[in-house]
Amino acid sequence: MSIKQESELIGMKKVSEAVAYTLKEMRNFAQPGMTTKELDEYGGKILNDLGAKSAPYLTYGFPGWTCISVNNEFCHGIPSDRRILKEGDLINIDVSAELDGFWSDNGGSFVIGADKNGHQKLVDASKDILKQAINNIKGGVKISEIGHLIETEAKKRGYKVIKNLT
Repeated sequence: MSIKQESELIGMKKVSEAVAYTLKEMRNFAQPGMTTKELDEYGGKILNDLGAKSAPYLTYGFPGWTCISVNNEFCHGIPSDRRILKEGDLINIDVSAELDGFWSDNGGSFVIGADKNGHQKLVDASKDILKQAINNIKGGVKISEIGHLIETEAKKRGYKVIKNLT
């Protein structure tokens, strides 16, 4: 989307702030012993209270308000009352929403409680690589160059990049 008017900038900021706030609060709320469904419902309530609508639910009829992946689930995890979070789990929460005709998407990974399974190294590497990628974005740089940087840095650290999420 190209932002051409101040009102569009305001709309994008508003939905982006709602998504970022929801993600932050869900991360703070997550604890061992709760289900991913409980965590999702908490996020859904925050979005609703902010006047935002879950994009996955709205667009695809996704069976949750957010996507919550645990450990080896790499994306779009479906919240469940059977999936109980445990100490040391690697959690990824993806929050996408629509508000007043504007859309935003944000996600983050973290280790819940003590890092019993050694996942923090992956989280730290991902954040570092993302910062490098952002610092390399400027006029004239192709998206493929940023993708190459990300893949090269991930491989240096012993990780793979999933190229096709369809």
